[in-house]
Amino acid sequence: MQSPVPVLVAASSGEKGLKGIVAGGITGGLEILITYPTEFVKTQLQLDEKGEMKKFNGIADCVKKTVKQNGFFGLYRGLSVLLLGSIPKSAARFGAFEFFSNKMRDESGELTMTRRFFSGMLAGMTEAVVAVTPMETIKVRFINDQRSAKPKYKGLFHGVGQIVKTDGIGGIYKGLPATVMKQGSNQAIRFFVLFSLKDLYTGRDKTKTVPKPLVGVFGAIAGAASVFGNNPLDVVKTRMQSLDSARYKNTLDCAMQVLRQEGPMAFYKGTVPRLGRVCLDVAITFMIYDTIMDVFNLFWK
Repeated sequence: MQSPVPVLVAASSGEKGLKGIVAGGITGGLEILITYPTEFVKTQLQLDEKGEMKKFNGIADCVKKTVKQNGFFGLYRGLSVLLLGSIPKSAARFGAFEFFSNKMRDESGELTMTRRFFSGMLAGMTEAVVAVTPMETIKVRFINDQRSAKPKYKGLFHGVGQIVKTDGIGGIYKGLPATVMKQGSNQAIRFFVLFSLKDLYTGRDKTKTVPKPLVGVFGAIAGAASVFGNNPLDVVKTRMQSLDSARYKNTLDCAMQVLRQEGPMAFYKGTVPRLGRVCLDVAITFMIYDTIMDVFNLFWK
């Protein structure tokens, strides 16, 4: 007789995915409002080059010069792009993770550590294609535009229109391979570390819950692991999406030029501000998501 567990898991995958999409969308909007300034500073430092082109001497200098030149809200340059993109990004990430993780459960309904890792990777790749690549390209170009002597983008829709007019619809998909690799490895590491720490705390006892502050701590650890694991990919992605991306033939050429011209440590530019942003981001995201899912589970069976 066939076990009913696979059938139940398959039937619940779509429902879990839909629940994850809604909860993820709400989570994404709230999270980006809190953490955006650190993303702005990280991107500015990653775009900074050596020699005469260098503009900033670290995090504090970047914040000081930005506020002096454009006011406090200069740190929120490009927020509208990221806010509009973060909702579908987070929705795609959590919806895909819920869907794939349920599909990958074994006959007893358990999810092995290896399958959890690949569920996270597929979730990251999904969000890269659906939302992250166009959102990140537009964000990087808006921030890059502000660095020029005569900024040419007058606003969100004008800027997007100019990008599409100049480079076609493919212009907002610059750096897709690097972004897919970055997001895939990001979420593979984060979901793997977070749920492994949760299992360690609960002893895989499904009746035991993890306190939300501890979920935040676990999220911060997962975020830090992902930063150290894939910052080189993040630097290459940022360069491929900049206004100067035409100087690179492809993702590999970009990585080789950075290595030759700036040395291996260039791949870890922006690590400190990214570390601060990502740890806070992932901690807040998982706490918010867990809380929303707890509420949903009360009435959305």
